[in-house]
Amino acid sequence: MKRYVTYKRVSTKEQGKSGLGLSAQERDIKLFLDNYSEEPWEIVGDFVEVETGTNADRPILKEAIALAKKHKATLLVAKLDRLSRKVSFISTLMDDKALKLTVASMPTADKFSLHIYAALAEQERDFISIRTKGALAEAKARGVKLGGLRDKTMKRNIALKKNAQDRAEKLRNLVEPMVKDDMSLRDMAKALNEAGIVTARGGAWGAVQVSRLVSRLA
Repeated sequence: MKRYVTYKRVSTKEQGKSGLGLSAQERDIKLFLDNYSEEPWEIVGDFVEVETGTNADRPILKEAIALAKKHKATLLVAKLDRLSRKVSFISTLMDDKALKLTVASMPTADKFSLHIYAALAEQERDFISIRTKGALAEAKARGVKLGGLRDKTMKRNIALKKNAQDRAEKLRNLVEPMVKDDMSLRDMAKALNEAGIVTARGGAWGAVQVSRLVSRLA
């Protein structure tokens, strides 16, 4: 029988409470098990951790790896960045011959392919960081104020935020059951639209608007 230890990670407590980050990972893992895994299979351990991907010292991940090795199971993650965003950390795991690793969203990738993908992803993040810093420097050189809202603007933003929070509270009894049922953002938006509930601006709900609503209620 094929054995798995599943590991899921979210970066913030808000994501953990809302379940939004976790539901997507659970969906991808289920898709892999239903469509790509050897059969029969069983999950001998399921781990969830709230921690940034740049932190290599993650006790829950260590427990998951130890259990996978103990049962000679495969460590299964939804995406490679859920395991880590640092290629050096992923490289260390790749070198561990006692650890079997599978990424659900890349079902046919071997360790060598995953290593290359991690290196390219890290390189892309570094490039984006440099590009963002350059754009901010250019804006500052042109005299664009990057911080410090005027009093009227700040007060208006505070009022808008309060109104948004008040409206979110009115929808809590409708939204929280859907979150607990692990409905997708798209399905939640569809349910709100079918119920005749409009957004604060009087429009239809979409995944983005629902995500903001859930975050306010977390």
